Amino acid sequence: MMQRVIIFLSLVLFLACKEQSKETAKAPVVETTTEELQKPGDSFGIVIHGGAGTILKKNMTPEKELAYKTKLEEAIKVGHTILKNGGTSLEAVEKTINILENSPLFNAGKGAVFNSEGVNELDASIMDGSTLNAGAVAGVKTVKNPINLAREVMINSPHVLLSGSGAELFAKERNIEMVDPAYFFTEDRMKSLERVKEKEKAKEANTTTAFYDPYIKDSKFGTVGCVALDKNGNLAAGTSTGGMTNKKWNRIGDSPIIGAGTYANNATCAVSSTGWGEYFIRAMVAHDISALMEYKELSLQEAAQIVIQKKLKNLGGTGGIVAIDNKGNIAMEFNTAGMYRATMNAAGELTLGIYKQ
Repeated sequence: MMQRVIIFLSLVLFLACKEQSKETAKAPVVETTTEELQKPGDSFGIVIHGGAGTILKKNMTPEKELAYKTKLEEAIKVGHTILKNGGTSLEAVEKTINILENSPLFNAGKGAVFNSEGVNELDASIMDGSTLNAGAVAGVKTVKNPINLAREVMINSPHVLLSGSGAELFAKERNIEMVDPAYFFTEDRMKSLERVKEKEKAKEANTTTAFYDPYIKDSKFGTVGCVALDKNGNLAAGTSTGGMTNKKWNRIGDSPIIGAGTYANNATCAVSSTGWGEYFIRAMVAHDISALMEYKELSLQEAAQIVIQKKLKNLGGTGGIVAIDNKGNIAMEFNTAGMYRATMNAAGELTLGIYKQ
């Protein structure tokens, strides 16, 4: 009997040791999937623009060039810091654009151009790539930072686009900072309006020639915008503008139009446009870049190049975009002589540009 007990215990001990040996052998093996190797937190980035047009080095003083680069750097570092600290792409886009809106250097907010009646009419839009939710405002005259109001429309209203007095009423209800219209006055923008009026008056006999005058043509440009990818893998895009100098009849361009001036989709990319708005609306430029990536599986750069250098140009449109995809790749494509632009990646590397390289 004792012998049988010993044999039984020996067998149990043998099986237990064998099982433990199996577990020990398994322990060092760790399966790592491709998804785990490419976690969202491994890549984030931000790209901004301050308008595109006939921006030539020969027309730029060293002091003015430094001023533009300094402000672009200040703005993008605000957004990059937010992203680096784990903030959302939406927050980074909004706060970055605030810096540009508060500067008289750019045609947005404080530096907005005047319409034909000598009034500043402001447009802006923002989009969340994770939900495809979006908000936009057009023709506001007393909102200090239109991009902030656009975000309020996105988050706290059932609508996408509000305009004019209705948008301003909503701004007051949401405690958005309001200012007297005189806040937006700058001497440079008033002089620009006067020059455009003089040139257009001189060409009244043949109004189409106005569009071949670089100065008048560029009166349509000057938007600011920002796109960002955060550590959670979410994309966002925003755009803000004063529109075109000497615009009439409450004209609205592409900046507050989702799909034209602004678009973001986590499946593809985030895009902000700047240029001749009428053509960006007709071509649905921002969405078209995303669609080419989604349906034709093109890279961001390939899609941006086709839309800006071929499709838009063939229509007669000029301008550019900044964009970032869901992997952190960037594109800064434009078919004009220059575009104020800057990028920062997860490593903190900063690039600044004004002219076509």
